[in-house]
Amino acid sequence: MGPVRILQVVTVMNRGGLETMLMNYYRQMDQGDIQFDFMVHREERGHYDDEIEAMGGVIYRMPPIKPGNYRRYFGRLREFFNVHPEYRVVHSHINENSSFVLRAAKRAGIPCRIAHSHLSDLKLDLKFPFRVYAKAVMKDNPNRYFACSKKAGRWLFGSARESALVVMNNAINLREFAFDTGVREQVRSELQAGDRLVIGHVGRFNEQKNHTFLIDIFHSVYLRNPNALLVLVGEGYLEPAIRRKVKQLGLQDHVAFLGVRSDIPRLMQGMDLFLFPSLFEGLPVVLVEAQAAGLRCIASSSITRESDLTGRVRFIGLQEPADTWAREILDSSCERADTSEQLRASGYDSAKTAEWLASFYHTECQPILNQR
Repeated sequence: MGPVRILQVVTVMNRGGLETMLMNYYRQMDQGDIQFDFMVHREERGHYDDEIEAMGGVIYRMPPIKPGNYRRYFGRLREFFNVHPEYRVVHSHINENSSFVLRAAKRAGIPCRIAHSHLSDLKLDLKFPFRVYAKAVMKDNPNRYFACSKKAGRWLFGSARESALVVMNNAINLREFAFDTGVREQVRSELQAGDRLVIGHVGRFNEQKNHTFLIDIFHSVYLRNPNALLVLVGEGYLEPAIRRKVKQLGLQDHVAFLGVRSDIPRLMQGMDLFLFPSLFEGLPVVLVEAQAAGLRCIASSSITRESDLTGRVRFIGLQEPADTWAREILDSSCERADTSEQLRASGYDSAKTAEWLASFYHTECQPILNQR
């Protein structure tokens, strides 16, 4: 018979939060029992593509979902599900655009259609009306409703689906984040940090992550503590603009741009505090990771309180000036804490969640398959 093949629908398998979460689960599943394949919406290869293919996963490339391209995209979706009748479980992670994929899956007779919400808001841009439309036509195209938090579930599905909502934790491999003094010293040596206050941030350079305000906050920190160092991990189209701002403020020697990294658990060992002023999130994986590394976290109040799993997250409103954020950072203790048992008890150990998810695919989806 072979494994149950699950079609995971994403934008691109780069090192983002939901993609890393999926890989955490995928690695800990028996690929002879459950196999993940991926429908992506970028021509370029993602950071995880090689690993996926090495584990036996298949990657299908679709055109981007954007206004002016809908007719072509819908045609490709119909063609895909006609050519691939082997998929009976479709798990879509592209937020409001899941409605389009799952509508095609429903019309093709796919019995188990999971929409998974990873956000709690939309940015205001030229695509906003189209995103609102996509969200409005969600309806009953899915028949399973997942979210990373209750807030994310209410945002995408509304209160009518609350009783059917499955909150699936953005769990991580807790062992990878266990604090290690030796690793901390190595990382700080590489960063030439010495005894400096090292503030960390991990995230794509896009509007959602609010790097412009993040630099304002750090500038206020620097004016009070010129020995501070900001470490930025990630890449994105706004990176050149942020680099220019750093230069204009004279912070070149105090901000380290590390690009995309595969060693986030290791890098977090060298940080003293984690800063995360996002405009909106679902329940960010990286904030769970920072807590697993024992870091104090300063985050925007637009992020759900559900993300404070250890009592080590301080929320501040985005309407507060950068100086308020800076004072909170400088008043915070940098003492580490072992949070592994708290996170494990809260259901954020990826080994346990991977086991639950495999069971869900079998016990919830398999009976549907057998009815066909």
